[in-house]
Amino acid sequence: MKGYNTSLTDKDALIVVDVQNDFCPGGALAVENGDAVIPVLNRWIADALENNIPVYASRDWHPLEHTSFKENGGLWPPHCVQDTHGARFHPDLELPDKVVVITKGVRFDQDQNSVFDQTGLAVHLRKKGIQRLWIGGLAEDVCVLASVLDARKEGFDVMVIKDATRPVEAAGGEKSRQKMQDAGAQLVE
Repeated sequence: MKGYNTSLTDKDALIVVDVQNDFCPGGALAVENGDAVIPVLNRWIADALENNIPVYASRDWHPLEHTSFKENGGLWPPHCVQDTHGARFHPDLELPDKVVVITKGVRFDQDQNSVFDQTGLAVHLRKKGIQRLWIGGLAEDVCVLASVLDARKEGFDVMVIKDATRPVEAAGGEKSRQKMQDAGAQLVE
């Protein structure tokens, strides 16, 4: 892979987690410097495409009155509401036409932080022979963390692209990185 100390194989997939307008500066639930992950992810996306590696992009796609919203007893302000500007992928993220979009957070009765939570993704990846996942996106201490931990539980090797993720809170990021490593994920530059 250009500029990176590793090489992608036909057993790999790239997963871009929730790089949406609401998680970037100016958004309803902005992650500090969240948009800084975009150039890094764009390079990974380009290299994945060049090497015929599948690219997946997840998105929160919450209905109005979602359970994760503070007004409904959740932790967060309303964000990534279906069909709004905030729910769209950031316009600078260069997703290919053949990206597989994983929609999550659509249930009224629970949140779905992980790209694996009731999406069927693990089964799909196994059918394609994928064994190792490269993961980046937002936010490191919420949806990236949940996705990495679930990927490890599903038996995938996981490489977290450190420069391609940012936490909601710095302290949360440190704890998340430790949890990911404790689960067997590798953090790579």
